[in-house]
Amino acid sequence: MQKITPSLWFNNNAEEAINFYASIFKQSRVLNKSYYGEGAPMPKGTLLVATFELDGQQFTAMNAGPMFPFTEAISLTVYCDTQEEIDYYWSKLTADGGQESQCGWLKDKFGLSWQITPSILPKLISDNDPAKAGRVFGEVMKMVKLDIATLEKAARG
Repeated sequence: MQKITPSLWFNNNAEEAINFYASIFKQSRVLNKSYYGEGAPMPKGTLLVATFELDGQQFTAMNAGPMFPFTEAISLTVYCDTQEEIDYYWSKLTADGGQESQCGWLKDKFGLSWQITPSILPKLISDNDPAKAGRVFGEVMKMVKLDIATLEKAARG
C-alpha cells in the first residue's frame, strides 16, 4: 500500500466515476469495494468506498453525499510524452459534459480537475535562461489544451 492515497468524495456516482477513469487509463484495476447496507444514509447496494489504481497510482473513492463538491483547489496531473497522448486524455476526460479551462486544465464530467501536461513542460519553464522560460510560460498562458510543438518553438525563440 502506498503511504499517501488521494481520496475522492462523490455524492452518489463514485462507482460510475471509477468505471469512467478505468476506461481511460490502460493500467487500471479495482482493488476492493464495500457497499452500504440496510439503514445506511444511502440506498442499500450503493458503493460506500473503493480503492482503485490508475496507472499504478492508488485512489480511494467514496459516496458520502453532496456536502463537499470538487473544486480547482486540487487537481490531478497527467504527464504526457507526446501530443497524441495529450489529445487522447483531453478528449476522454472532457467527454460527456467535461469542461475545458486554460493552461492545460480541465474538469471531467464529475467536476474533478485535471492538468494534462507535456512531460517536458517543467524543464522548459524552469530553464536557466529566463527569457526562454518566460516565452514558454507566456505560450502556456494563451492556451487551453497545451500544444507541445508550440511550446518547443517558444523555447527555441
